[in-house]
Amino acid sequence: MLPAELPPGVEMVTLPGGYRTLAYTQPTATTPAAAQPVPAWAKTTALLAPTLGGGIAAAGFGISYAAPGLIAMTEALWAAIALIAAGTLAPFLLRTGRGSSGRGAGPVQHVTQNISASGMFGRANGTINHR
Repeated sequence: MLPAELPPGVEMVTLPGGYRTLAYTQPTATTPAAAQPVPAWAKTTALLAPTLGGGIAAAGFGISYAAPGLIAMTEALWAAIALIAAGTLAPFLLRTGRGSSGRGAGPVQHVTQNISASGMFGRANGTINHR
C-alpha cells in the first residue's frame, strides 16, 4: 500500500526485530498550549472602557443639571437681540417721523473730537470742538 492510501489511525511501524509492518496506533496526547500573556493593547482597552463610560454618564448628568440655565441664557440672548434690533431701527424710525411732523430742519452741527493717549495703559486726553 502506498502511504497516501493508509486509513486514519494506521501507520507503518518498525518492530524491534527490524521488520516493518502496518499497525494501529494510539493517538498521541497533545500537550496543552502554554497560556499566552494578555497583550498590552487589550489591557489598555479594558481599562479605558469603564472610564469612557463613566465620563459619558457624568456629561449626561451635567447637561441635565445645566439645561434650565441654558434655556434661561437662550431667552436672555433673544432679549439682547431684540434690544439690538430696536436700537438699530430706532434712528431710522425717528428720522422718518421728524420729516412728516412739519417742523423745519435745524442747523447742522459738526462736532470734532481729538483724543490722544500715550502707552497701552496711558491716560487719554481729548478735546471737543463744536463748529
